[in-house]
Formats: sequence, C-alpha cells, structure tokens
Amino acid sequence: MTEKQKMLAGEMYNPSDPELMKERHRVRLLFHKFNSLSEEHMEERNKVLYEIFEGAGENLFVEPPFHCDYGSNIKVGHNVFMNFNCCILDVATVIIGDNCMFAPHVQIYTATHPIEYKLRNSGKEYAKPITIGNNVWIGGGAIICPGVTLGNNTVVAAGAVVTKSFPDNVVIGGNPAKVIKSINNN
Repeated sequence: MTEKQKMLAGEMYNPSDPELMKERHRVRLLFHKFNSLSEEHMEERNKVLYEIFEGAGENLFVEPPFHCDYGSNIKVGHNVFMNFNCCILDVATVIIGDNCMFAPHVQIYTATHPIEYKLRNSGKEYAKPITIGNNVWIGGGAIICPGVTLGNNTVVAAGAVVTKSFPDNVVIGGNPAKVIKSINNN
C-alpha cells in the first residue's frame, strides 16, 4: 500500500511521504489564495473554494481564513456555512451534510497520534473519519475529535470538545461533550 492508501484506510502512515506533501502543498496554495481575496472578488473566491472542495454542494459559503490538510477528503453537502477561522484536518474523510452551520473557530480533527511515546516519536500518525449529519449547528470554538459522528439536527454548544459520537436531535456541550437536552423537531 502507498502511504496515501494507508492514510485513507486509517492505518499508521508517514506524513512526510512526497506524494502527501505535494497534495498538502497544492491545497495550501489554494487556501492561501482564497484567504487573500477580498469580498470585491467573490466570484474568483468562490471558484477557488470549489477547487478546494471538489464536488461540494450548492450554496457553500466560507468566511476566510480557512485551513485544511488536503481538501480532497472533505465531502460537503448543500447550503453549508463556515464562519471565520475554520480548520479541518482532513487526513481521513470528513462528511458534512446539508444545511450545516459552523460558528467562528470551529476545529475538526481527523488526525491523531499513538499514545505510546516510542511509536509517536517515530513521526507516523493515523486518522479516523468524521461524519456530520444534516442540519447541524456547531458553536464557536467547538472541537470535533477523530472518529466522531454527529447525528442529524444536532446542536453543538460553543466551546464543546466532542470526543464521542451523538445521535440525532440533541444539544451537546461541555468538555468532554455530553447531551444537555433532546430537541423535538416534529
């Protein structure tokens, strides 16, 4: 397996692999361009945005600055809004459903490292995918950790650290996040 195949399969891989470094460099050039374009250049900014998020749904709006690892591992639905300073470490797949809103400083991390120091010091890492359902609102400064799935209609409180998955129709918050209440969406 190539290092990229290992990475996408959730196995330990070497992030210094030349192919992976090239892909990260490509997207860094794109989001640097995106982040530097003013609102006077919205058409060009949107074009660059859809180069970062190939195949994204309609009505994607991202406030710069934005940062990610690859871009190509992020699957975005329709009507998605990401506010200032969103960072998505998309070493594994990140799926974002329709009608999602991210407040400022939302962090989504698929990348992780071994807890055993000898293995961690080797420089190798791995990742776990993240899935965000439809109609999800993530509050400012929230962190979504590797391997998390957020159900449809979930609301994540500002500052929450989400370390495990949650079902549909709940408000979650805290560190680590827990269910604060259920939502009646009938």
